[in-house]
Amino acid sequence: MYKPLIYLISISLLISCVPEKQKADLVITNAKIYTVDETGTTAEAFAVKDGSFIAVGGTQEILDQYESDSLLDLNGETILPGLIDGHCHFYNLGISMQNVDLVGTKSYEEILQRLISYSNGKDLSFIIGRGWDQNDWKVKSYPTKKELDRLFPKIPVALSRVDGHALLVNQAALDLAKIDEMTKVQGGEIIKENGEITGVLVDNAMSLVRNAMPEPTESEKIQALKDAEKHCLSLGLTTVSDAGLSREVIDLIDSLQQNDELKMKVYAMISVSKENLNHYLNKGTYKTDRLNVRSFKIYADGALGSRGAVLKQPYSDRENHFGTMVTSLKDLDDIARTLAKSNFQMNTHAIGDSANSYVLKTYAKELKSQTNRRWRIEHAQIVDPEDWDYFREIIPSVQPTHATSDMYWAKDRLGEERINNAYAYKDLLNTNGRIVLGTDFPVEKVNPMLTFYAAVARKDLSGFPEEGFEIENKLSREETLKGMTLWPAYANFEENEKGSIQTGKKADFVILDQDIMSIEIDQVPNIRINGTYINGEKVY
Repeated sequence: MYKPLIYLISISLLISCVPEKQKADLVITNAKIYTVDETGTTAEAFAVKDGSFIAVGGTQEILDQYESDSLLDLNGETILPGLIDGHCHFYNLGISMQNVDLVGTKSYEEILQRLISYSNGKDLSFIIGRGWDQNDWKVKSYPTKKELDRLFPKIPVALSRVDGHALLVNQAALDLAKIDEMTKVQGGEIIKENGEITGVLVDNAMSLVRNAMPEPTESEKIQALKDAEKHCLSLGLTTVSDAGLSREVIDLIDSLQQNDELKMKVYAMISVSKENLNHYLNKGTYKTDRLNVRSFKIYADGALGSRGAVLKQPYSDRENHFGTMVTSLKDLDDIARTLAKSNFQMNTHAIGDSANSYVLKTYAKELKSQTNRRWRIEHAQIVDPEDWDYFREIIPSVQPTHATSDMYWAKDRLGEERINNAYAYKDLLNTNGRIVLGTDFPVEKVNPMLTFYAAVARKDLSGFPEEGFEIENKLSREETLKGMTLWPAYANFEENEKGSIQTGKKADFVILDQDIMSIEIDQVPNIRINGTYINGEKVY
């Protein structure tokens, strides 16, 4: 007669011994998760609470410990840590989306047709466009303003080259900027033919026109940031390192993020100026959950495509031309000395081997015995092997799609020997132990899958060259994935909060429709994003 009572007591004791499951905001199971932790672990599942990963492991292990109203079974789909673009122009991408898109034009005539279509029926006070590249044309010489003057005699026109280091303008824009044959500029060039201005301005000369261009309204700036965010989230980016922002735009980003109107995380490199140096050195570094302001962006030289990169020996395709320093050597020294005494990082654009050499030596001189400063060279495009050792302490920040875009004409600029010292990503990685990968968008396309493909295959989207461009400098898939996640997080002083899928880190991750680590490399550009999450929130 006592057996039923004893049975019930036994069952109650067993139930009471089963540990109570913890409540999570999100649980994902049955996935192929590349955690990018120190040992390259893969996992099947994780749990998220209050915006952070609280457990990572096998599916059954996670289900035994956690429950959630949001339980997502991915049926084997691939998850990566949130992708980080280590060098881009996020705000400028949004602004460019409001103007005339000239990317991919194959002739000057095609540019003119796009301008006519854009302006048709509009009452415009200024026409702004970007994206042309004379290297993609049959006739590879710079265009002139002649046709712009004919089509738009009264409306100023300013068209940025794809790399942002040259500007084609018409006479109306020159007049507005008060540029004539007597105008002098330091750190740039007003290109002339037979003593007459052609309409092409290089590097610092561009600022004369840009200072006369209408400033976007606040509503246009907000729309630009939101447009850029929408595009980037759809491609799996969760953090962008914006290489050169004004104080006003940084404050606007902060305001939008604080009001939860902008989800994207931003590592802001402050555009260097005397005013910005004074302001931020007095204010100090600034960090929120989504914004990190602790670096300055400096331009040493120009770009290779516009022959502004500073080389140790003359350009192979322009006699006695060495390029142009955008920032004077004295100013570079002064900025480095000032920042070495602060907590701010110095991130310098250096393309040519001479510019890279000078900046690296300046860093070494000013930092002396300081460690863990994580100063960076942005692009590190052409580096004399004599200077590689400096990268043991300086982080190289490169853009793999530059190599596959430039390979058609870079040898013309550099010659047979120097080209071997360009786009040498594996050599830079072997020297430093880390390499930061980005796109420089909108100079290149935003899609990080193209970054991955270019780094590993060293080919363009047509599959050229078949054997890969300077294939000895390709990166492995594992190195490339770290270069798009953990290593840029480290370069941004954020490796303890992002860059890998580990307990305690923010739940930034992306779901792919194919396994990027195992499919044929030529299929990587076709990968699509099935979900982008920031702090555990699905944002795409």
